Amino acid sequence: MTTDERIKASETRIFKAVFPNTTNHYDTLFGGTAMHMMDEVAFITATRFTRKRMVTVSSDRIDFTRPIPAGTIIELIGTVSHIGNTSLKVQVEIYIEEMYSFEREKAITGTFTFVAIDENKHKISVL
Repeated sequence: MTTDERIKASETRIFKAVFPNTTNHYDTLFGGTAMHMMDEVAFITATRFTRKRMVTVSSDRIDFTRPIPAGTIIELIGTVSHIGNTSLKVQVEIYIEEMYSFEREKAITGTFTFVAIDENKHKISVL
């Protein structure tokens, strides 16, 4: 399988409903909750790409451009965006979908860096 085919095959999409127990006093999704979900999707994406042990080493810029209200559906999309020797970057986007309309807009974008490790927690090649 080529690298481009692996990138495409590892794209990860997860849908979630935003319930009041995940929102702040403004009835919008907690930023930390969004980051937790994004890191999880990024981890799944990285693991699906490499099929190796992966650990998060950093989160780069995360842009919160729209608040995510309670009572909406969100889609998280993880895509491998850069491949190094022992690390790779995964871009994660969160889209908001209204439950009772076809409105959809991007709310958050962020990049997470992962390193491949062996059973002794030493860096190894991602490919």
